[in-house]
Amino acid sequence: MENIIEIQNLVKTFDGIAAVNEISFFVQRGEFFGLLGPNGAGKTTTIRMLYGFSPRTRGKLRIFGMDISTEYRKIKARIGVCQQDNTLDPDLTVEQNLHVFAEYFAIPKKEAFERSRELLEFFALNHKKDAKVLELSGGMARRLILARSLINKPELLILDEPTTGLDPQARHQVWEKLEELKETGITVVITTHYMEEASRLCDRLVIVDHGKILVDGSPEDLIDRYAGRHIIEIEGPDQALIEYMKKHDFEYDDLDRRLILYEPEGRDLNHTIRERFCNEKCIYRNSTLEDVFLRLTGRGLRE
Repeated sequence: MENIIEIQNLVKTFDGIAAVNEISFFVQRGEFFGLLGPNGAGKTTTIRMLYGFSPRTRGKLRIFGMDISTEYRKIKARIGVCQQDNTLDPDLTVEQNLHVFAEYFAIPKKEAFERSRELLEFFALNHKKDAKVLELSGGMARRLILARSLINKPELLILDEPTTGLDPQARHQVWEKLEELKETGITVVITTHYMEEASRLCDRLVIVDHGKILVDGSPEDLIDRYAGRHIIEIEGPDQALIEYMKKHDFEYDDLDRRLILYEPEGRDLNHTIRERFCNEKCIYRNSTLEDVFLRLTGRGLRE
């Protein structure tokens, strides 16, 4: 399958400090690819290099087989970008924001009008086409930014935290639209802090930290590999439980007042743990991508 994005040993430094440090990955045509990591991990820096906003320090970065530094204009015409910030023009109506953006791609006026109407209908914004941007809810504004990023019918869509700050209802509405877009065969690269979002949308993802890639794989594979199928959370673990875990060489995280036990494949620990060690409370649940993320990047707060 054709690679839409090819990155090899990509580096970006600021004042001699590597924000992105020798990362390599590829994205295939039609793939929904995720870039995950804590704050300051290098996600947004990587994304900005992808769409040419920030020049790379060194390394290989090719999109559609072209070098971003020498064929930027050709690449830009074939990609759409949805940035974190709201960059809509508050002085224009919803529909006018799309028309003006279409002019950047030299889209003929008639085609721009038709394309705008299609996108407003797709994102359920028809009833707001004459409203000013400031009259929109947060969810509507995000849907409009997404619509704008699709005005040129891009082959590659880059989404930088597209649902940050949205309430659950608005977030799910955006997810549903992204799933519909996925069915059209468009290639998508997304950064997100929502593990549920990544699990639901991504075919494959990488987790980065301190500018380096930690893992690469499908959400399902990464969960099986790093967290197993099930987890037992034990409140108020005592020393006897800790000794039991060590004796049987189980994988666990000791969080002082809470212990996270990663149940190995083929071992039914639920009954034993409940009978012998649940002094306060036990929660038995399926493992998630968030468990993988926390195991690999840690649980401490980042500045």
